[in-house]
Amino acid sequence: MLQIISQLAINCIDQAATEAWYAENFGFRRTRSVTLPDGREIIFIKMADSAFYLELFQADGPAPSPQASMDGPTAPGFRHLAFKVDDVDAKLKTIQGVDITLGPLSFDDYIPGWKTVWIRDPDGRIIEISEGFTDA
Repeated sequence: MLQIISQLAINCIDQAATEAWYAENFGFRRTRSVTLPDGREIIFIKMADSAFYLELFQADGPAPSPQASMDGPTAPGFRHLAFKVDDVDAKLKTIQGVDITLGPLSFDDYIPGWKTVWIRDPDGRIIEISEGFTDA
C-alpha cells in the first residue's frame, strides 16, 4: 500500500508572493490551481523531483498569535518546515532579503557535519535549512 507525505496546506497573506518565494528559493512550480465556488483559489505547487506539494490558501485574516521566532513556536501545532541542502551558507546567499531567526548553528556534537539555520518565509512561517543530517 502506497503511503507518502503528499502535501502541506498553508494559509497565505499573499498567495502570489508565497508561491514566488518558494519557486525562487526551493524550486517549487505550480501544478494546479482550483477556483472554489466562493471565488477563492487554491494553488498547488510541487517541489522539483519530489512528490511533495504545498497547497496555498488565502488567509482569512491576520495570525491569531504573535509572529514565530527562533526555530518556531513551541505550542502544539506546526513548528517549522525544513529543507535539506548541500551547503547552508551558499543557500543563504541565494535568498534575497533573507530574514534569519536563528543560526546558522553547528550540531557537530550530535551529528558530524550537521548545520542548520532558520529563516522566515513571506508569511512569517519558520523555515529550517540544514545540511549534513544523517540517519543513525
